[in-house]
Amino acid sequence: MVLCALALMAATVMALSMGVKPLATDGTGIFFSLKGSLIEPGPLSAVINVAGLLTIGAVMLALNKVFSYVRAVTHLFVSAFFLLQLANPSSLVSFNAGTLLGLVTSIAIMPLFASYQDRHSQRSIFLIFALIATGSMFHYGFLALIPAFLLGFFNMGVLNLKGLLAMIFGLITPFWIVMGMGIATPADFVMPHINGIWNLTAQSSVEMMLVLSASTALLGITLAAMNIATIMNYRMQTRVYNAFFVFALVIIVIALCIDYGNVTVYLPLLSLMAAIQMAHSHTLRTTLARRYVFMLLFIAGCIAFCCVNLMMS
Repeated sequence: MVLCALALMAATVMALSMGVKPLATDGTGIFFSLKGSLIEPGPLSAVINVAGLLTIGAVMLALNKVFSYVRAVTHLFVSAFFLLQLANPSSLVSFNAGTLLGLVTSIAIMPLFASYQDRHSQRSIFLIFALIATGSMFHYGFLALIPAFLLGFFNMGVLNLKGLLAMIFGLITPFWIVMGMGIATPADFVMPHINGIWNLTAQSSVEMMLVLSASTALLGITLAAMNIATIMNYRMQTRVYNAFFVFALVIIVIALCIDYGNVTVYLPLLSLMAAIQMAHSHTLRTTLARRYVFMLLFIAGCIAFCCVNLMMS
């Protein structure tokens, strides 16, 4: 994990030195806009972005120590997440909405998992959906979290009438505050610009992003399908935790297909969900040859993507 983190930092330095620019995104939200980088591309923005990615890894590692959603003691899912991020150097040179979306999701997972069968978890429900609603004001990508966490809380067994009301008020309250204070008005409402995979242009950078995102999605879904039979034999609480990761994986893949213009926003979260499935697959299979051949191929693939993307920049 430490070596992968160092490799991530090295790839960031290389991308900066070679003048790699972040890919443009549609970047619209319900009222405001987060187009491109949240901080102007440069060393400071890159440092903040890498710190954000490392924080996501640290949070997920801490969550696994508390909730044991990957039952074996492993740091593999954090390592795989760093390698998948390394494969796309254009997302490393600036602090962007994709890193922010990953941070919000990883932090929100803690109150979600802590609410398991707790009928008095309305505060957690309100807080998470208020956070998602606030993010959606700045970028429509945050809306993909609504069905993921809705299914998550439903599966936790806490989405009763009070829970539904907490969710509704959580979604409404940020807009009520912003509009009530005159920060935004209904006239500021911006419709999302949908740009699905069927509208792709024949550009080399777009084609590479298509291959990377499709490969990551295929990897995550294939491993999830392979793992599900074994995970279904776990105790109920662990099954519920892992069901959320599968929900999130599928929803992010759907969102990426519908809104491919924001691929760099969805890709970090997709990488995180795929990395968790990799950790399950690695720990559930004890044949050393199969495990390590696969991991060596995975590492080689990520490095190859990184090198190709750097050369095409």
